[in-house]
Amino acid sequence: MNTIDRARLAELAAQPYFIKGRYRNLERTKAHGLGDFLRWQLSPGKRFPPGKRYNLLRPDSHRLAHPGERPQLTWLGHASFLFQYRGLNVLTDPVFSERASPFPFLGPKRYTPSALQVSELPVIHRVLISHNHYDHLDEAVVRQLHRRFGDDLCFCVPKGLKQWFARRGITHVVELGWWESEVLAPEDEVFCLPTQHFSGRGPSDTNHSLWCAWLLQLNGYRLFFGGDTGYGHVFTQIGELFAPIDLALLPIGAYEPRWFMSPVHVAPEEAVHIHRDIGARQSIGMHWGTFVLTDEPMDEPPRRLRQALADQGVSERDFRIMQHGEVLGL
Repeated sequence: MNTIDRARLAELAAQPYFIKGRYRNLERTKAHGLGDFLRWQLSPGKRFPPGKRYNLLRPDSHRLAHPGERPQLTWLGHASFLFQYRGLNVLTDPVFSERASPFPFLGPKRYTPSALQVSELPVIHRVLISHNHYDHLDEAVVRQLHRRFGDDLCFCVPKGLKQWFARRGITHVVELGWWESEVLAPEDEVFCLPTQHFSGRGPSDTNHSLWCAWLLQLNGYRLFFGGDTGYGHVFTQIGELFAPIDLALLPIGAYEPRWFMSPVHVAPEEAVHIHRDIGARQSIGMHWGTFVLTDEPMDEPPRRLRQALADQGVSERDFRIMQHGEVLGL
């Protein structure tokens, strides 16, 4: 494992990205307003592709309770994973509800159920939240996790989200800005890293909180959780600082139409570029197969990823697709 250049991290962390009360991407990106959204939604013949329920594996409860010495990963659906290593159990963006929406009757519907519910989880020690969009921050699940695990559970969130948790009585929260880190235990450090995206849960709070990726460094093992992102130079910088990364969880879905989505959601070809840029030894595709959010068919991202891997000379063993509920020893 390479030594991290802490002076370079501090230099990058000093870059301004909170301007006039809102967070901004490090690189200039095209902003799409309401007019562009309506142009997309009201285009002639516009229809979302049909939903599809994927095969759902049932994770073995004994294996989850006794994960062994090797890192272990379970895909719960969308951007939600359970990562287990050296006695630490970590959730990423846990979203288990039936809709990614503030309303129980409206908004993107879940087609493949979550592989686990909160009551079925092993003891969770940490939750990594990438940003506050409804398909990444599920209030019902956050409340259930807090009720079950209390202050023994630590939520790691980007700048501007700590107050959201505090209003719900949750105080064991680590809030970080881009390129910042915190040591949570010996040989256990989390780094908040930049992505290219945006935030907001309603019309009045756009970019009032930050969006990020997370890197967990645990006993010499590096896990990268990419959250939501468009493609940019930042991933080359992450690779320069942190490569090699043992495991990267990278988005591959919700990318069409490109004229609207490319600033904030990578296509599979760009996900492979990120895999290479950050020096990932193993990547797993996420952010597909659960909700219909954009115009590509639900089953297109894995097919397009396989072609991108072939085109870029990356083995399918190095950038994998998991089944919903699959438990993978690493």
